[in-house]
Amino acid sequence: MPKVKLGVKDGKLAECPNSPNCVSTQTMDESKKLEPVPFTISNKKAMDKIIKVVEKMPRTKVVIQDNNYLHVTFTTKLFRFVDDVEFYLDEQEKVIHFRSASRMGYSDMGVNRKRMIEITKKFLV
Repeated sequence: MPKVKLGVKDGKLAECPNSPNCVSTQTMDESKKLEPVPFTISNKKAMDKIIKVVEKMPRTKVVIQDNNYLHVTFTTKLFRFVDDVEFYLDEQEKVIHFRSASRMGYSDMGVNRKRMIEITKKFLV
């Protein structure tokens, strides 16, 4: 399995792979697409809020954080599979783009989608 280059390039996160274990707000594949999260607070407050939400979730590790980008890993309890989750705060559009993908395997049984919907709901509260 080729290693995906994570991070933001020209305002875009990496495209999802062909496998069904990825969701993104910027993918062209409708079956993997979720809506970006709007925000009206400052960039810093939005980033702080995302970090608070993800740090309350189990087996989470912040890998990279800067003003507009956050890379977090989630490790599954049973098999210790690692999922990479990225957030990109688009200051111009006032939305948070994200990408959540499993590093290994093919199917994730909808785990990435469920996680990102949960994070979105908690952020919007």
